[in-house]
Amino acid sequence: MANENSPLLAYRLLGEDGVAFSANGAGGPGGESARKLSTFLGVVVPTVLSMFSIVVFLRIGFVVGHAGLLQALAMLLVAYFILALTVLSVCAIATNGAVRGGGAYFMISRTLGPEVGGSIGLMFYLANVCGCAVSLLGLVEAVLDVFGADATGSSGFRVLPQGYGWSLLYGSLLLGLVGGVCTLGAGLYARASFLTFLLVSGSLASVLVSFVAVGPRVIQLTPRPGPNGSTLPPQVGHFTGFNSSTLMANLGGGYAKDYTTGAMMTFASVFAVLFNGCTGIMAGANMSGELKDPSRAIPLGTIVAVAYTFFIYILLFFLSSFTCDRILLQEDYGFFRAISLWPPLVLIGIYATALSASMSSLIGASRILHALAQDDLFGVILAPAKVVSRGGNPWGAVLYSWGLVQLVLLAGKLNTLAAVVTVFYLVAYAAVDLSCLSLEWASAPNFRPTFNLFSWHTCLLGVASCLLMMFLISPGAAGGSLLLMGLLSALLTARGGPSSWGYVSQALLFHQVRKYLLRLDVRKEHVKFWRPQLLLLVGNPRGALPLLRLANQLKKGGLYVLGHVTLGDLDSLPSDPVQPQYGAWLSLVDRAQVKAFVDLTLSPSVRQGAQHLLRISGLGGMKPNTLVLGFYDDAVPQDHFLTDPAFSEPADGTQEGGVPALSTLFPPPRAPGSPRALSPQDYVATVADALKMNKNVVLARACGALPPERLSRGSGGTSQPHHVDVWPLNLLRPRGGPGYVDVCGLFLLQMATILGMVPAWHSARLRIFLCLGPREAPGAAEGRLRTLLSQLRIRAQVQEVVWGDGAGSGEPEEEEEEEGDFVNGRRGDSEAEALACSANALVRAQQGRGRGGGPGGPEGGDGEEGPTTALTFLYLPRPPADPARYPHYLALLEILSRDLGPTLLIHGVTPVTCTDL
Repeated sequence: MANENSPLLAYRLLGEDGVAFSANGAGGPGGESARKLSTFLGVVVPTVLSMFSIVVFLRIGFVVGHAGLLQALAMLLVAYFILALTVLSVCAIATNGAVRGGGAYFMISRTLGPEVGGSIGLMFYLANVCGCAVSLLGLVEAVLDVFGADATGSSGFRVLPQGYGWSLLYGSLLLGLVGGVCTLGAGLYARASFLTFLLVSGSLASVLVSFVAVGPRVIQLTPRPGPNGSTLPPQVGHFTGFNSSTLMANLGGGYAKDYTTGAMMTFASVFAVLFNGCTGIMAGANMSGELKDPSRAIPLGTIVAVAYTFFIYILLFFLSSFTCDRILLQEDYGFFRAISLWPPLVLIGIYATALSASMSSLIGASRILHALAQDDLFGVILAPAKVVSRGGNPWGAVLYSWGLVQLVLLAGKLNTLAAVVTVFYLVAYAAVDLSCLSLEWASAPNFRPTFNLFSWHTCLLGVASCLLMMFLISPGAAGGSLLLMGLLSALLTARGGPSSWGYVSQALLFHQVRKYLLRLDVRKEHVKFWRPQLLLLVGNPRGALPLLRLANQLKKGGLYVLGHVTLGDLDSLPSDPVQPQYGAWLSLVDRAQVKAFVDLTLSPSVRQGAQHLLRISGLGGMKPNTLVLGFYDDAVPQDHFLTDPAFSEPADGTQEGGVPALSTLFPPPRAPGSPRALSPQDYVATVADALKMNKNVVLARACGALPPERLSRGSGGTSQPHHVDVWPLNLLRPRGGPGYVDVCGLFLLQMATILGMVPAWHSARLRIFLCLGPREAPGAAEGRLRTLLSQLRIRAQVQEVVWGDGAGSGEPEEEEEEEGDFVNGRRGDSEAEALACSANALVRAQQGRGRGGGPGGPEGGDGEEGPTTALTFLYLPRPPADPARYPHYLALLEILSRDLGPTLLIHGVTPVTCTDL
């Protein structure tokens, strides 16, 4: 672990927000004192009532009458199979650790992160709000069907006036009753739910007894309106008692028009109605903040509730098929009243289920909203929902939700909204399955739930089933819900959320990256697929920002590592000083918008630290193959933090939330004349070490002179035309040699070409300069190079230049100098410095020609401004074999690159180009 103060050590002492909680998950609203509900009252009762709702009384005949017994059983099995898959995921997540308030939202957000969890949590909250309104309006319609002044049934008291305003009034009064119960706390809600449960159970018991006790009877059906305002002849239905002929007639499907809507029913439409009534499996999980032991109560109570409701539905399907003919089932969905021993008890059951469903939706919505408000994902909009009573009851969230339900009631008829509510529920169920699937696929050692009756197959099947049901119920609502989830996720991503919850995406990425790194075999590398993998050694990033961004452009999708060496010896230190620095460097990467990793080390010297980083940075087939260093000269370092807009910070040195500003985490740039951490000797030795390790080397000089648009992530095509000059010859070896055809020269061409692929450098014109040797005729080398460039698919302008008056002097019969003649001092220091000066003048002269000047430089031109040289690539000679010659070697490089503007001196040791397909 990165920190000895693991949360596990204080697991029973302190929660995330300083709230005491124990291993059973206490720590929700109000702490331990608010956790009073048992498994039966807190999970079983609300889940059973939510899964029954009004469907168990008013849609049994609808399903069996249209689909027949066999298809109805198939629908029920499929529906409960889908729900069971989600229940398995809920049980797994709930038994994997402490579950706090918020139920499904808490499970999703702590697994998939605040962006996805917050968006789905808000949608689940809105689904509960709308579900409460739908239940209340359904209850109002059920009451008015019997007691309304315009009731059309054969019986009824007809005492309640009807109309939009009256329906709104009745709904508001019922909402006031439901809201009052929920506002007074979970204890009163549990007692009210238990009372409702007893009423519903008594009503169902009377219905079950009536199937057996009531003898055959003829039931007069309400006349239905016909075409052109006429009334169809009255029909009669038959309750036959247990009769095998009735069962055989009801086995197959008999889809007809629904008398309430006039629409022709199909398998999909009937299945959607049945499934709508079963989507209440989260009612108990939503009460997680009030449960004594949520990790035990949620899985046990949910499974018991699902099994109980499944048994009741199966029993009612069989009894209805055995005793009622199809006309009765299709033409009177409320036939339970007609066959009941005491019809008012059925009415009580209908009203009780609707009332309990509205209570369950409202209190579930308030708990989800309170959890969202406490996590502060949506800012001040949800601030009122944070208010709680002394006992821990979030009455602020209840009143907030009550107000939203009242607004929804103003819409009146909500038949179309019922499908949207179900789709939102299914989005939440799919997210729970996805959370469990992600945890299982990530193979995290800490995911070890005590509930083991699940696998990634069940989770994946649950996700697919929920998505399929969404589009089966309402394709438009399904597409809209996914779009809304995406927009909310984008909003939360832009706003930023907590990073301390743990993201399963990180675990999944780790799992996949590890798997593919093992498959990335270095023995199968081929030059066709070579790409630069850079290790940039940075002393102080305040003075290296331009180089940091330029290296990011050169990587071409390869590995990019920022390396830093902290001087010291771990034996003499109480703790590792490197680990606390990672946060600052990672913030630097984010702020600079570069795609880089960070690797820091502790070493007695920079040279040894560089060796460590070159050897151990990266993993498997992703290891640096190129070392990038800033040039070692006497230039005064600039503080780019002061001029770069991305690093602008408040004057008090703090950021939002009290986080220290990035500028305070790195020391100021080195003052002129102050000692350096790296000597010239060690600097050249580091270059030599990299070449011995078969690493390419890039030395970058004067990168701070690059204009900002050249280092941006966008296109630089609107800026002034410019050149990128490449000198693929060793300018410190004046005669002959293989020239552009050697490995190092081709490496320069490849790096320059890669830079030209970056959008900010698309407008650059690549120029390649060839120096004519003493025995080469003009045009010969240029022709060979153009042929090679054509084979390599590199578009560039080739120019031959005459290599100095004195550089080619000497006796023709002499053997050609070796590469290190001047570098190693075999020709004398003064002669080598003169050669470097001559090469520098040659390069500057060609840069002057790019500006419209004559052969002598800018002064020789007519003053017309032409394309400028934005960057120069030079051939970097190998360091001398004798370490005593290192300072002289560095002096030659300084003379060679003096006043050239932004320059990269490159030495490549690995083949990087290929002409084959």
